[in-house]
Amino acid sequence: MALRRLKETTGESADDHQEHGGFLGFFRELPGLILVAFVLALLIKTLLVQAFYIPSASMVPTLLVGDRVLVNKLVYDFGLPQRNDIIVFEDPNAAEADRGFFGGIWDWLTEGLGFATAAHQDYIKRVVGLPGEEIQLKGGHLFIDGERFLEPEDVELDFEDFGPEPVKEDHVFVMGDNRANSDDSRGGLGQIPYDKIVGKASVLLWPPSRVEWLSDD
Repeated sequence: MALRRLKETTGESADDHQEHGGFLGFFRELPGLILVAFVLALLIKTLLVQAFYIPSASMVPTLLVGDRVLVNKLVYDFGLPQRNDIIVFEDPNAAEADRGFFGGIWDWLTEGLGFATAAHQDYIKRVVGLPGEEIQLKGGHLFIDGERFLEPEDVELDFEDFGPEPVKEDHVFVMGDNRANSDDSRGGLGQIPYDKIVGKASVLLWPPSRVEWLSDD
């Protein structure tokens, strides 16, 4: 009875309802659905996770050229980087371009939706040293605060001596797993401040034959 009264009040027949709720109704709602999908994709990519392409051999053999990793962009909002984390970060030496308010919004939208690439370059390396520690590389081995540190098996141990060098407050010392062929904290990049870290690489996403969680053991 309640349903019948509603139809009598609105003056709609069953055929009218089917027309509004059928294909015509779907197409009327389609632009809104597309917009919602774009907004959700933008928010996820900007705030939660993002896929990154590996352009160089600096993380071989852990990551190869052409691999893609999924980066958790939220994890360091709830904790600090830890040793052996594989992190993506912005170039700490790149000057920030003054794009203005509207220019910044436009870049955020186009980059977030994949229509443009960021003006800065992102890097991916492994965290080796934490704030307050002293890092030294000697004889193909890593020393932290004077004690030899046993690194993951995949790390290349053929590299030049370095340090000792203290890690600054709110910074991390990073190196590529391909130690002999990596531009990292030993050279031009220097130590990486917390506010330049984009997130933690958590999953090797591509190619399908090598999909796996990226361990930080």
